[in-house]
Amino acid sequence: MPSGPENLPRVSFIMPTLNVEMLLDNALSSIANQTYSRNRYEILLADAHSTDRTREIATKYGARVLDDDGKNMEEGKRLALRHATGEYVVFMDADNEITHPDYIELAVKALSANPQALGVEGYYLPSPKMSSFCTYLTHRLHISDPIAWLMSTKPRLVARDGEAERWTLPSNSLSYPLGANGFVFRRADLGSVKVDEQFQDTHAALYLMRAGKREWLRIRGRGVHHYYVQTWWGFVQKRRRATVHFLRVQEEARTNWMKEKPRVPLWLAAVYCVTWIGPLWHTLCGLIGDRDLCWLWHTPACLASVFGDAWGVWTYKRRGKGKKLIAELQVKQTLKR
Repeated sequence: MPSGPENLPRVSFIMPTLNVEMLLDNALSSIANQTYSRNRYEILLADAHSTDRTREIATKYGARVLDDDGKNMEEGKRLALRHATGEYVVFMDADNEITHPDYIELAVKALSANPQALGVEGYYLPSPKMSSFCTYLTHRLHISDPIAWLMSTKPRLVARDGEAERWTLPSNSLSYPLGANGFVFRRADLGSVKVDEQFQDTHAALYLMRAGKREWLRIRGRGVHHYYVQTWWGFVQKRRRATVHFLRVQEEARTNWMKEKPRVPLWLAAVYCVTWIGPLWHTLCGLIGDRDLCWLWHTPACLASVFGDAWGVWTYKRRGKGKKLIAELQVKQTLKR
């Protein structure tokens, strides 16, 4: 990678927003605190016509705000991606906070040195601004849903080179969701699989893996704090919204990482969640292995996942055609005070 701030590759941060004033300052300040030169990155917000202080906060950080008229977050990301000018693209949500000031600098350097890698995935680290429930969902599960956690294939560490770690999946599966929450892509790689036309965050990495890029990178001990949701009931509501969103995306694109030879099928993961035995076993394993009481949330979260997903399917069948439905189902997210 060229040395000197003026020679650094340009980076585009892409973020969909809708009435996120409670979170946005936290997210954007973590970008502003990066060691990466300010004149070598841009922030693009695809805003779905927020009515709170979202746009005011974005302006404070020099972000470019685009009007998002789409019916889901993926259309907003696609919109922002079409306007991006960076050689590297970072997909973030308002509930993300970059954990370390050198994350983007190290991620770009690592991608430059590893052309075989499809991108950089952040670790989801705990934060004092999280409840114990949020810490369990994001830090312990990494994938913020017990059903998805059970279905996803376990990544395998290939090698370490300084701060950079190389990861891959077993050769018989591509069932692992990649692409959101601080994930860094090369713009050229996204263009090679026509993501501008068919964007959905987990699809981009899946298309690249199908094209032969089966490795991705992580930066040791760095990534994002993911303030997904703070409470059990908020999680139920979040799963409802996520299910409606997923079903809408499936109307346009049948691609789905959960069909790429998952560890267990969807129906079995759902049965696991409602039978208590499996969740209690993993709770015990987590308590012993990690010595973290956050694992006590595993069994109630499993039930919440099934309940929220079923509620989402019911909502979609009754109201799925409403253009503003995703916005109406938005769950209020906050930071722990």
